Amino acid sequence: MSGHSKWSTIKRKKGAEDAKRGKIFTRLARDIMIAAREGGGDENANPKLKIAISKAKANNMPKDNIERAIARGAGGGEGESMDEITYEGYGPDGVAYLIDVLTDNKNRSLADVKRVLNRAGGSLASAGSVAWQFESKGRIELTGENIDFDSVFMVAAEAGADDVVDEDGIIVVYTPRDKYGAVEQALSTAGYQIGESELRWQAKNESELEIEKALQNMRLLESLEELDDVQSVASNLLITDDLIAALETA
Repeated sequence: MSGHSKWSTIKRKKGAEDAKRGKIFTRLARDIMIAAREGGGDENANPKLKIAISKAKANNMPKDNIERAIARGAGGGEGESMDEITYEGYGPDGVAYLIDVLTDNKNRSLADVKRVLNRAGGSLASAGSVAWQFESKGRIELTGENIDFDSVFMVAAEAGADDVVDEDGIIVVYTPRDKYGAVEQALSTAGYQIGESELRWQAKNESELEIEKALQNMRLLESLEELDDVQSVASNLLITDDLIAALETA
């Protein structure tokens, strides 16, 4: 398993902490809002919204919360509109970062991201100075028991997926950006239950640092992920087995 896959596994184990902070519902609501804004509030006519609602229900999100998120995303709810923004930055030793946020207050989000970067010895970067080092890929986790790997592979490949991988017992499907929605819908239609699913930035080339400097960047990455408006964070740091071991004992 690659270092980034192991990091994903570690983050899954931290899910209980996110639940305690109420962040799971926040992120699920934002997924619903994005889907409703892009494809409308009718889940029967909007496959992406249907999947987002299914994930919310699987995490016991209250019906009222789901309905408010749909209304807000589709333009029928109260409050400010939500903006999707990608900030670019550098961490210690020049590690590159892309930070995706969804916010109703761009000034607050910008200030929060700058504060966390500066505190870690990093800095915000100008638009375009970091993004060229990454490409956008889809990552879809399947949940449930007794999932047949070969069957998943056939469905995913036919829909345009790049790869299907068993990551620590979790079946994960990787897709090109332009095939992400089609693959996700094909898997859902085939009866597979979608767990974590997102478009994420993947570094074209990764940078390896000595353990202590790498740990500084991992702490920065976690601090950015903990910001309320942040949807995802990507870096070009090479996550090695030694770094994972150091994280688990830190």
